[in-house]
Amino acid sequence: MTDVLRRGRASLAFSFFAQGAAFALLVTRIPAIQDRYGVSDALLPAFLAAVPVLAGVGSVTTEKLVRRVPPSRVLRWVQPVVLLALLGVSAGEHFAELGLALAAFGLAVGALDASMNMLGVSLQRTYGRSIMLSFHAAYSLGGIVGASLAWVGAHWDLALFVSYLPVVAVLLPAVFVGSRWYVDGGSGPGEAEGEVKAESGGGSVVFKLLLPLCLVMTFAYIGDSTVSNWSAKYLQDVLGSSEQMATVPYNVYMVTTLVGRAIGDFGVRRFGAVTVVRGGALVAALGFAVVAVAPGAWVGMLGFTLLGLGLCVLVPQTFAAAGRLFPGASDVAVARLNVFNYVGFLIGSPLVGALGDAWTYRGAMLVPMVLVLVTLVYAKSFAAQPDRYGGGHEWPRTADVGRGSNGL
Repeated sequence: MTDVLRRGRASLAFSFFAQGAAFALLVTRIPAIQDRYGVSDALLPAFLAAVPVLAGVGSVTTEKLVRRVPPSRVLRWVQPVVLLALLGVSAGEHFAELGLALAAFGLAVGALDASMNMLGVSLQRTYGRSIMLSFHAAYSLGGIVGASLAWVGAHWDLALFVSYLPVVAVLLPAVFVGSRWYVDGGSGPGEAEGEVKAESGGGSVVFKLLLPLCLVMTFAYIGDSTVSNWSAKYLQDVLGSSEQMATVPYNVYMVTTLVGRAIGDFGVRRFGAVTVVRGGALVAALGFAVVAVAPGAWVGMLGFTLLGLGLCVLVPQTFAAAGRLFPGASDVAVARLNVFNYVGFLIGSPLVGALGDAWTYRGAMLVPMVLVLVTLVYAKSFAAQPDRYGGGHEWPRTADVGRGSNGL
């Protein structure tokens, strides 16, 4: 039993790692993709916006799909599609080919994100203690590796296909073999009640209970997309850094995100999810405040460092909280919650850009700061429920781990 759980946890962590690497390889080589296909600056936002929109469709589709097949099976087949779609982006020559590859990538990413987090939530429930942050730490590590490989490709002026092919050739068989050990969570107390809430009339009831977490997810991704899309421009144009130094904040942000997530589970076990979420929101808000008032590049770097340490705990704990709220319908809750990942991503970058152009970029940084602080209002939604696992009511370590995905 223990070996089954350990293998399931390790294989799922590797899936998170592979997804982090794949996504980083795509977003960090956007200029090269734009050059390859001759995509104009005016048309580029439409291509980029299509990915999260289709990812939302993929997440909603997964909600329906997992009622018939286990999430492990969905994950097993969509992750190779993501990797192949990434390779397809590098191999085409015409707009239509780029559009098709990005469409496949977006739809598959939505299903992948949803199914990965479904398995993570169910494994955490089976473990009876916080492990969700460790999976997202693996994602952050993959993002760092992917961004580093993208830098190598750009530095040596490698063709996109040459840059992507070795990565896909390594990850594709590895994730497929690792999928043999995915573990779908077992049943637990409250499942029947959860299923009734999810299936009967109750779609609105579920959304009403889930809404605070949906808002937190949106605000967290508005903050994250602000860093990923505007940190380099902010440091160079507002704080007067060199072009080379302007590339550093996002790397620092990713490293501090990894560190925060690597130790975050210990914080949740020691202090509880509510305290960790409140602390993360306060640190992230402080980071945005420091960025907004920074007199120079080095102080701005400190602000982005704080942002990584603060924002990193919010998304994993939001998924975990959804699992606690609906222990018998966690897959449905995670799929619906995952949609707001993409909502935040779509809102964040245009919002900061519009405010920066109409007002000032310093002022624009205060908006995600305020939104992150709103998380404090909803922090009680992260509390362990008295009739469910956590908070002194952990599941027995001998809990049924459900069906593994072997042979599926």
